[in-house]
Amino acid sequence: MTDPRTAGPAPGAPAGPGAPLASRPASPPPGWVPRHPATRAGWGPGLRGSREDVRAGVITVLALTVTGLGAGALWAWLAPRADYRVTETQVVPVVGVPSAEVLFADDGVYVLVLAGLGVVAGVLVWLMRRRRGVPALVGLAGGMVGAGVVAWQVGELLGAGPTEGELAEVGRTITTGVDLAATAALAIGPFAAVLTYLVATALTPDDDLGRPDDAPPAEQRPPHLPLPPVPPSVPRRR
Repeated sequence: MTDPRTAGPAPGAPAGPGAPLASRPASPPPGWVPRHPATRAGWGPGLRGSREDVRAGVITVLALTVTGLGAGALWAWLAPRADYRVTETQVVPVVGVPSAEVLFADDGVYVLVLAGLGVVAGVLVWLMRRRRGVPALVGLAGGMVGAGVVAWQVGELLGAGPTEGELAEVGRTITTGVDLAATAALAIGPFAAVLTYLVATALTPDDDLGRPDDAPPAEQRPPHLPLPPVPPSVPRRR
């Protein structure tokens, strides 16, 4: 049999006069509600909502690249062109002597068309308030690069110059083609779009770019539950 003097306290009974009192958790304050598990906030300022932002950036690239079709058609329509007549010895202008500026006007019209498209694209992407940030800026720049390349190819295709067979046909009237001589003009679209976006960012008084946050405001967040009191230490018996 077990000696009752040496046996430990019964389950659920107090441990003894020297034992600490069982600590009770502090009661929550009025109006407290359990906090939901924390969700991924993103990649830091300007990179929140990572997956949705990347998806929006990819859509921006594709959408702006498609707009290059219309920009190329507009370039081919606005670019000045000159008419010539093929003779037995040479090609002569139909009306007067075309200005030398016609040779460089194609690049100028292309720059104006792409700069206008870049400004419009920068404003539209900035108005996507929920997706503002670095992914939107990268998608804007990449989309304008794609739009510039598509506009270049479409414009030259729609405004193609005369073929060798047409140049060999005496008496035929031909029209000069649309050509982009300075490929550096491809940078004007991304530059105008990014500059417009950055100007809008600089004019925004909010540090978070005016982007709505998924977290509730500070005044609506539930108070933190206080920690329970720590029981005093009990000296060991020798």
